[in-house]
Amino acid sequence: MSKVSIKIVIAGRNYPLTINEGEEELVRKAVEDINTNVQKLQESYAVKDMQDLLAMTSLQLATRANTAPSDGKERVLKTEMLDALKVLSQNIEVE
Repeated sequence: MSKVSIKIVIAGRNYPLTINEGEEELVRKAVEDINTNVQKLQESYAVKDMQDLLAMTSLQLATRANTAPSDGKERVLKTEMLDALKVLSQNIEVE
């Protein structure tokens, strides 16, 4: 499978990624979920430090993925979310 370069924004920071061609939609959905959760935490708590917000977001998403019901559709979603997080963490290019 060929590789593609994309740019994503997580919590206001730009990250260039190189991913497999078929993973772009999955990665962009994961980015959307991360940013949505960070925004909800900002609105709900007085925490302003982005590192704290990202740590709490990681914890919440991982906990959700590990405790989600195990029916077929939700198992696929859980696997996709974990795969997207792996892709993001493995493909961040340091500028």
